[in-house]
Amino acid sequence: MSTHALGSAKLVLAQNVVHIDPAPAVFEAMKEGWARQQSARFLRAASITPRLRLIERFGEFTGQYPWQWTPAEGEAFIAHLRGGAKPIQMSTARTYEVTIGLFIEYLMDSRYGWTEVCGERFGEGPQAVFHEGNSVLHTIEYEGDPRRRPLDYDEVQALFDAADARPAKIRGQGRKGVLAALRDAAVLKTIYAYGTRRTESSRVDLVDFRRNRKAPRFGNYGSLMVRFGKASKGAPAKRRTVLTVPEMDWVVGVLQEWLSEIRPHFAPGRHPALWVTERVGRLSPRSINEAFVNARQAAGLDEDLDLHCLRHSYITHLTEFGYPARFVQEQVGHSHASTTAIYMGVSNEYRNKLLEASMKARLGEDWE
Repeated sequence: MSTHALGSAKLVLAQNVVHIDPAPAVFEAMKEGWARQQSARFLRAASITPRLRLIERFGEFTGQYPWQWTPAEGEAFIAHLRGGAKPIQMSTARTYEVTIGLFIEYLMDSRYGWTEVCGERFGEGPQAVFHEGNSVLHTIEYEGDPRRRPLDYDEVQALFDAADARPAKIRGQGRKGVLAALRDAAVLKTIYAYGTRRTESSRVDLVDFRRNRKAPRFGNYGSLMVRFGKASKGAPAKRRTVLTVPEMDWVVGVLQEWLSEIRPHFAPGRHPALWVTERVGRLSPRSINEAFVNARQAAGLDEDLDLHCLRHSYITHLTEFGYPARFVQEQVGHSHASTTAIYMGVSNEYRNKLLEASMKARLGEDWE
């Protein structure tokens, strides 16, 4: 049994081999070793591959190898990405800095032997590229696009009206796609009614809807089991149960119509997915996103609104309905209440109602 750490230089570098051009060979071995080290920490390929691609991009940008990288190259790389016609967001810049920093930490860790290899073969070793003085500081809690916001009630209704109108429009034009348009309208309404993400929505199966004995009037749609929730790095998908709330009880009729009148026309057979395609496959997250874009454009809504804004809307509207913060947090599967708060954008009317209730409680009915 090997006593070397998985990902160490001795395990990934070919022994007793003299390379004509050793620098590229060592760089490739470094990337392979880092991939092995991350796999040993149960990170998935979906996380590892983009990290390796970023390291390759950084190497191509600098024209140098990791043992030659300095803080100056790191600063130039981020400055390059922050400029141009499509600058990256501050949060993306930080992610890049952290990723490159993790790679450098791996190389500098004595357990993996890369510093020794670089010293012997190239006369220099890796050094920190990003540090407190030249990296993006996490100074605020939310750095997402400020244009992303919850839809108000009128905008939600306009979105659904536009989605409902698309099947008739397609039929009138003699085009294919009526069934898909009917499905897309149901998908968007269900996403809003349960506050699910697009990938979560794509992975919902028929068996994920359950009865809630505390709310029998919702029948078989009293709750939705989300089995493929957003996972933390290196962790399996999170699970949560989303309860159907009375304010969204209209979704029961939407789901019943979809399952009894529309879905059978797709001839899905024994396919387990709730949302299926014309080719009897599972509806993809990308297709769900396209459904939102089509409805948004037809409704004439702000083009900066995206599908995730429906989740923002769900959180905001549950809060305005009067549900406790903890209940809302559990419904959407956030680990921290602060994350839920970031999504919230309650209306002035709601805040004025809270203010009025507070003033009446403190000063009595005649406070005005």
